[in-house]
Amino acid sequence: MSTEISLTDRPSATETDKNPFLVQLGERVRALRARRGMTRKAVALAAAVSERHLANLEYGEGNASILVLLQVASALHCSLFELLGDVTTASPEWLLIRELLERADERQLRTARIAIGEALGTGRDTPLASSRVALIGLRGAGKSTLGKRLADDLGFPFIELSRQIEQFAGCGVNEIQNLYGMNAYRRYERRALEEAVQIYPEVVIATPGGLVSDPATFNQLLSHCTTVWLKANPEDHMRRVLEQGDTRPMAQSKEAMEDLKSILAGRAAFYSKAQLQLDTSAHDLDKTFDLLRSMVRQQLQLPA
Repeated sequence: MSTEISLTDRPSATETDKNPFLVQLGERVRALRARRGMTRKAVALAAAVSERHLANLEYGEGNASILVLLQVASALHCSLFELLGDVTTASPEWLLIRELLERADERQLRTARIAIGEALGTGRDTPLASSRVALIGLRGAGKSTLGKRLADDLGFPFIELSRQIEQFAGCGVNEIQNLYGMNAYRRYERRALEEAVQIYPEVVIATPGGLVSDPATFNQLLSHCTTVWLKANPEDHMRRVLEQGDTRPMAQSKEAMEDLKSILAGRAAFYSKAQLQLDTSAHDLDKTFDLLRSMVRQQLQLPA
């Protein structure tokens, strides 16, 4: 049973009065929360701390105990080391690798990631133009609508990974998360992707928006699929989700648009690892599909 341990109450402080470590800790908590797509209320409930205490932590105005940080880390599905800002202290090899990578740019880091994956036997085992096409992005980007049309055009099967997850679990996505927790949901998600990769050499996959939050699953997706980031402006994301009658995870949130923008900002760096990108807010549906069809066929070296 989780015990709530309050953060030390402090009067509101000016930015110059705040401890720099606590400010940076709060920034990491906010960034991780945004990446996971969780509201402050949801994290507070999962961590068994009050929402006020969590707000103090996020804004560097509360000195949390180790036990509270452990509870928050568990709620955010990350290690305490990640929450504290240093995940590379496990061994001398980690420290040496970190030193080599600290000054590398994004291109060099990507090259290093692929090389490490190959050295460990987990890197790309298919050509760069894999005929498994995975559409990534936040809900409301158009993954299902465009994915079905793309699959028909290519003559490939179409899979919505969320439906596969529900088949494995025997219940809906909301029920999985509510009954078994996010960690269980991520395990089902990884299993669904693994099975899709094993069964289908050619397929179009619409992925859940939060898949990029799990590095192991996202690595697998990047290794086995041609990835396309379908992005849209926040207003279009919100409008499309509401039109679908699906407000997860924005339900009962008074700051839904701000939450959505935070999620987009927190995941953009991960979505941008896709080989291809397409802004679905820039054109109408037919024009957007024509652009998607053209870029995918070119990537797969298929006739236009």
